[in-house]
Amino acid sequence: MRIAIVNDSALAREVLRRVVLSQPGYVVAWQAEDGEEAVARATADPPDVILMDLIMPRLDGVAATRQIMKHAPCPILVVTVSVSNNYALACQAMGAGALDAVDTPQLSPTGTILNAEKLIRRLKQLEAELAGVTGSSVIAVQKVGPAPADFPPLVLLGASTGGPEALTHILSSFPKDFPAAVLISQHIGVDFAPGLVQQLATWCRLPVRAAKSGDAPNPGWVYVAVSNDHLELGPDRLLRYTAHPRHCPYRPSIDVLFTSAAAHSARLGVAALLTGMGADGAAGLLRLRSVGWHTIAQDEATCVVYGMPKAAMERRAAVEVLPLQHIGDSIVSKILAQTRNSPRPD
Repeated sequence: MRIAIVNDSALAREVLRRVVLSQPGYVVAWQAEDGEEAVARATADPPDVILMDLIMPRLDGVAATRQIMKHAPCPILVVTVSVSNNYALACQAMGAGALDAVDTPQLSPTGTILNAEKLIRRLKQLEAELAGVTGSSVIAVQKVGPAPADFPPLVLLGASTGGPEALTHILSSFPKDFPAAVLISQHIGVDFAPGLVQQLATWCRLPVRAAKSGDAPNPGWVYVAVSNDHLELGPDRLLRYTAHPRHCPYRPSIDVLFTSAAAHSARLGVAALLTGMGADGAAGLLRLRSVGWHTIAQDEATCVVYGMPKAAMERRAAVEVLPLQHIGDSIVSKILAQTRNSPRPD
C-alpha cells in the first residue's frame, strides 16, 4: 500500500515514515511539508492513503483535505499531535472527507516509537477496504411477522466519505412532524461519533440521539450509530449493536443495518445510500429493494466520492438516483405517501 505523509514537522514525518515502513507491503509514496504541496502531489501522483496533519503553513489540513477530495479523491487519515486538543479542526476535516483522526506517534528518548498502534490498526482496516474485503457483511436473517400497529416506518441513511455534510443537508429538510424513525450508519471513528450527533442535531428539526442497544425506534426521532460495532434492527424490532461480522472493515456496516431492516421491520420504508468509498451498503440496498422498499442512491455529481452509490447502481439496487439537494424532499414525499396509502406487507 502506497502511503503519503503530509506534515510540517521533519521529526513527525520521520516518525510516520518509520511506522509505515514497519508494516509489510507498505511504502512511502511521497512526503509533503504543507497542505498546498500535498494537493499538488496528490493530484500528480494519487497514493492509496494520505496521512494528513492539521495545523500547517500556507494551507492547513482541513483545506487541503477538501481540495484533494475535490480534485484527486483518496482515503485521508488525519494524524495530528493531539486529536483531543484539535477536536474541532479534526471534525471539520472529517466533514471535508477525511475518514478518521489519530494522534501522531511519538519518538521516545531511546528511539522507540510510542503510541503507533491505533494508526497501524486504522491503516490495516483501510487496506482491507481497498482490497474489497467485505467480511460477509450481508448477514443471513429470517423474516419475522407483521409489525405492531404502533411500529413506525423507517428511513435508513448510509454514508461514508463526505457523509456528515450530506446527512446534515438531508436531515435539514425533514419536518417537525415527520412520521418516520430515522436510522443512520455513517463510517466514522467512535471518538467522533458524538460530534456527528451534535452536528446533525444543530441542523435538524427532529431530536437526534446516539442509538443505544434496546432503543425502540420512535417516529420523529433520529438515531445515529456511535459504536465500532454494527447497528442493526433485531427480531424484537429494537435497536442493538453487534460485533458480527467481526472481520468487516466497514464499521459500523451499512449492509448490516440495511439487511436487518429488510428482514425485521415488516413494514416498507425508504433507504438512501450516500457518498463514500467502497461498496458497503450496496448489497443491503438491493435486499431492501427486493422486499419493496423505496431505495435511493446519491448521484455522481454531488458525491464527494462516488463509490458506494456506484456499487448500488451496478447492482440495480436503487429505484431512484438523485442529486443530494433532492434526496431529502424525495424521502419526505415517499414516507408521507406510504403512511397514507400503503398497506403493510405480511
